[in-house]
Amino acid sequence: MVKRQLGRRTLTRKPYPASSFQPPASSFQLPASSDGWEPGYLTLHRSGELAARARAAMAGLADCAFCPHACGVDRTDGGRGACGAGAEPVVASWNVHRWEEPPISGTAGSGTIFFSGCTGKCKFCQNYPISQLGYGNVVSVERLGEMMLELQGRGCHNINFVTPTHFVPQILAAVDHAAGLGLRLPLVYNTSGYETVAALRLLEDVVDIWLPDAKYSDDAVARRISGFPNYVANNRAALREIFRQVGDELVLDEHGIARRGMIVRHLVLPGGLADTPSVLHWIAAELSPQVHISLMDQYFPAYKVLNDPVLGRKITAEEYEAALEAFDAAGLENGWLQEHDDACT
Repeated sequence: MVKRQLGRRTLTRKPYPASSFQPPASSFQLPASSDGWEPGYLTLHRSGELAARARAAMAGLADCAFCPHACGVDRTDGGRGACGAGAEPVVASWNVHRWEEPPISGTAGSGTIFFSGCTGKCKFCQNYPISQLGYGNVVSVERLGEMMLELQGRGCHNINFVTPTHFVPQILAAVDHAAGLGLRLPLVYNTSGYETVAALRLLEDVVDIWLPDAKYSDDAVARRISGFPNYVANNRAALREIFRQVGDELVLDEHGIARRGMIVRHLVLPGGLADTPSVLHWIAAELSPQVHISLMDQYFPAYKVLNDPVLGRKITAEEYEAALEAFDAAGLENGWLQEHDDACT
């Protein structure tokens, strides 16, 4: 049965300074699990494997190929690639976020850390000051780890890395640092889905919950409106790798909060530009009809598309209904669908 989350609130993410919440270390709370569960990165931390992965990944910044752009830029010597990132992480905002999918936000919220920069250049990006204009604050790896601990101290269900691809090495190092200081929450990797398999394998058993997009099934469209070369092959390879790591089961705790698994997001675009039927059919046929899907009806024109003849409007009720029919036609069984609001079209 499809899990319908009716009327999920559309979110416009507001940038907050990286120093927006800095409670004292004494406020950290160590969450306890009634069944002894713990995230996989703790085992890797104790064995030293996590630190070793972080060191190897940081060395890779000298010839960066962490995303499919494979710029080869030396980020350790001031170079910046397609993502705009250098050697140190840049955080645009970090706070409690209550409007992700229900198993992510739960009742206490998800501890989101928004990174500045992006491997894409979506013309309709709602977060363009962060993703494309570089809004954010440079932080140390140690400070990034402290942010995770402070969000844990605020009672969040998880730590949610948003647009993290270009900072994989720094995230590995920060998680290792935070694990030594008491981090115990599941980690969420919230991505456009434009990934390399090599980078995803560095994150195996580090990331607990994968939240990738499947944006397009047409490379020409992906490049024209989002700046992603060869998106489809890279996205599908990434989804296959994530599926290999965690399968189609979304593991929940006793309160219905996700501990492990994958949720694939797909944003329905005006004029059929996302080719929703093809995207959903591929997921069902090539991964599993049991994979959880978040089928999003929250597109609105922003940034460079305000006067675009197609992208300059919200989707219609008919377009979203067609997406729902495509979900059913693909044989998908799990996910979250939204209730279209005609007043906002």
